[in-house]
Amino acid sequence: MAVIPGGGDFDSNQYESLVVGVAAKTAKHDSGMHTHSKDQLAFSVKGCTTITIDGLKCVLPPMRAAWIPGGIEHRTQISHVTDFRSLFFDCSLQSRLPRELMIVDVSPLLRELIERMALWPFDQAEAEQINTLNLFIEEFNRAEDSQLNLPLPDDYRLQGWLESINSADFIAPTLNDLSTQVGASTKTITRIFNKETGMPYQSWRQQWRLLAAIELLSKEVRVNEVADRLGFSSDSAFISFFRQQTGSTPLSYFSN
Repeated sequence: MAVIPGGGDFDSNQYESLVVGVAAKTAKHDSGMHTHSKDQLAFSVKGCTTITIDGLKCVLPPMRAAWIPGGIEHRTQISHVTDFRSLFFDCSLQSRLPRELMIVDVSPLLRELIERMALWPFDQAEAEQINTLNLFIEEFNRAEDSQLNLPLPDDYRLQGWLESINSADFIAPTLNDLSTQVGASTKTITRIFNKETGMPYQSWRQQWRLLAAIELLSKEVRVNEVADRLGFSSDSAFISFFRQQTGSTPLSYFSN
């Protein structure tokens, strides 16, 4: 089977199959910024993966997958034990697949197709791939973009603060606290976020809290600890926030 222990480096261009699949179990991985000539689908069966791409931070809990068209620079990070799947699609298939970044909901059927293709031998015959591949393309093109991402501002005054955004210690403070940290007025910060992320800082902070919560919960951190680490006044306040953002409680979100 196409299993890469420890999530090591992998070059899909070594193989000429229509689809090259990779399965990896890893506790820590950082790919650094890089590109692929082939389109890639990234998916976590268990655990959580963070992808930084084109000015966005994307969080992939087990029910989400990232579609990364060929040639787009991105960075993949894993900080907890994760069962990771990656599919690379031959360039001849590009006319049948999306040409933009997407974070999609993974249906039960799509999940099974990803798992099957990720475990194909590298030398799987094209004739043995085509039926599964056609079904995957049909199902994937029906998937909805979940918008589970966070736009990142590019202003030089915020870069020092944002350098550690993917670390466990990063905190998105209140607007007044951020103003003190970076030495810019609250009006200036608000203007920067509106211009560069399309949302005011308060909304950006709430989106960060949601993504951080999903990332922590996928690592099996307890709800009360997540609430405390993200600065909520109580467990119930956090659960209410999470339900408002996702339509379900933290436990239901992952069990579903």
